[in-house]
Amino acid sequence: MQTLIEFAPLVAFLIAYRVADIYAATATLMVAMLALLAFDFARTRRIPPMHGISAALVLIFGGATLLLHDERFIIWKPTVFFWSVGVAFLVSQFVGQRTFAERLMLAASAEVFAGVPARVWSQVNLAWVAFYAVMGAANLWVAFNLSQADWVKFKVFGITAITLVFVVAQSVYLGRSLPPTPETPP
Repeated sequence: MQTLIEFAPLVAFLIAYRVADIYAATATLMVAMLALLAFDFARTRRIPPMHGISAALVLIFGGATLLLHDERFIIWKPTVFFWSVGVAFLVSQFVGQRTFAERLMLAASAEVFAGVPARVWSQVNLAWVAFYAVMGAANLWVAFNLSQADWVKFKVFGITAITLVFVVAQSVYLGRSLPPTPETPP
């Protein structure tokens, strides 16, 4: 259920784009992100950092898009988000006791990934840095080489699908890095 709610702003963006235009879609996305933050806070009394960062960027870049009537601002938002998060992952490689990749994956499934060695977490974290760098560049390439409609499809479907595949690949890699569990006798 939570995952479906996280996709609601993207779905709202897509519907508004298909019904109207990029400006209506941007305004709809801004409202939907605020609604997501309100839902997060009502449910858990806190706002997840990724939602907060994404919402702040949507409000800033969406506001600039609407105020200046220039779609380039909302198009840049995913790239700024990806590159900002990528830098945060990179910094976590050198600061703190755990990388961001380790924190996020353990928060999602601590019992599954608890035995992963530190060197593997470091590799996974650097893979996320590379992933975010490539995704930011891919967003710009699609935005400035294909049509606006293609960029919207890439934003809603492409980024989501690519991220899902990457997360699954990371999970499989982490699973293979776990120490073998002792077999229990029958």
